[in-house]
Amino acid sequence: MKKQYIIPIFVPHLGCPNDCIFCNQKSISGEKTNMTKDKAKKIIDEHLQSINNEDAKIEIAFFGGSFTAIDENIQNELLETAYEYVKNGKVESIRISTRPDAINKNILKRLKKYKVKTIELGVQSANDYILQRSNRGHSFEDVKKASKLIRWYGFKLGHQMMVGLPESTRIDEINTAKALIKLKPKMVRIYPVLVVKNTKLEKEYEEGKYEPLPLVQAVEICKELVRMFYDKHIDIIRVGLQNTDEISSPENDLSEVVAGPYHPAFRQLVESSMWYDAIVGKIKKLNVKVKEVEVTVNPVDSNSVIGHKKENVKKLKDIYDVDLILKQDKNVKQGKSKIKITKTYHDFLEDEEYKKDKKKEKSKI
Repeated sequence: MKKQYIIPIFVPHLGCPNDCIFCNQKSISGEKTNMTKDKAKKIIDEHLQSINNEDAKIEIAFFGGSFTAIDENIQNELLETAYEYVKNGKVESIRISTRPDAINKNILKRLKKYKVKTIELGVQSANDYILQRSNRGHSFEDVKKASKLIRWYGFKLGHQMMVGLPESTRIDEINTAKALIKLKPKMVRIYPVLVVKNTKLEKEYEEGKYEPLPLVQAVEICKELVRMFYDKHIDIIRVGLQNTDEISSPENDLSEVVAGPYHPAFRQLVESSMWYDAIVGKIKKLNVKVKEVEVTVNPVDSNSVIGHKKENVKKLKDIYDVDLILKQDKNVKQGKSKIKITKTYHDFLEDEEYKKDKKKEKSKI
């Protein structure tokens, strides 16, 4: 199986007709200047030099801003630059990210000409009031129309949604996930809202009009959403914003994050919590007091099973007095596990009694 590589090219805030309440795209992308074809070519060449795998699946991705809403000449320049690498076989495909109201038949026909394969839509919410409250400038009807057109023209459809938008509730976010599932995306990204400097949301936060989600609550909501998408076999390509100098702990001097559920390993927190639930669920189904459990997983999943800083191991011990033994097996499918109860409390007591008897025997000698 080919290893996937993404060459990210950020076009910060180009094409956006308005400022979303949560957005400072130049901070989020880490880019302070606009993109040109020469800069794009330099970025692509540098990435290609660092990829040694001959069996790599490489994709150029235009992120940030709203790609199909920027000046058409700039679009064409950037697409032509990327397309040259597709034609010479150095890159397999092109991906773009854009707004739902910046998609129509003519735009899609033009993207087809440049062999764009994947289109990601910034949806954020299926609730029109929340979209308006966040100053998105489009409705969920725009999302539905754009999604259907994208699929009709044969592109791979991706969706991006947010958790913790102003006045959004857990129910709103679950309903958004349900609405997106109906539109049949191939992939989704889930972003908890962070309060970023120089945004309208920062002002609301400072005025006490907006309270970001606590980290624990954000993890719990995202966990529900991840399960929903997994159940429908929709690929989840990111949970939480990528960690950069700008997107990091508010305590860091270079960070643009003011507040919110930031964590450098947010996805691992979500997946670790899901593994913990699965292990505890298995234990609770048994009509016996469990003392030790052996979990066998694919090596890729081992860190998530143990938990960030061994959180799952500690919680099982502290709450249930259960010892977790981890085993790795490449033959176990990623995301799956084999859970075996290796010692019950009855076994433990018998072991303790045996040790006591042995100790008594030694004392008599």
